[in-house]
Amino acid sequence: MLMIATVREVRFNSLLVRDRATSQDVVVNARSTRGFFPGDLVRIWYNGVMTRSMPPQIFALRITRIFSPWCCR
Repeated sequence: MLMIATVREVRFNSLLVRDRATSQDVVVNARSTRGFFPGDLVRIWYNGVMTRSMPPQIFALRITRIFSPWCCR
């Protein structure tokens, strides 16, 4: 499955993001979160499994940045 989201917090091996489709916060567990910053717009591929915890959690198969407000043009 694919999620488009905005990074809200960068944590050790996880990101707190806001899903653009549902406006819901989601914890994205990942092997590495280096290079991501709050405000980044990201594309997250995951296997479709989401916990029922609050906030829900997923494990990212891949994360790519779509846009960063901190990047020069």
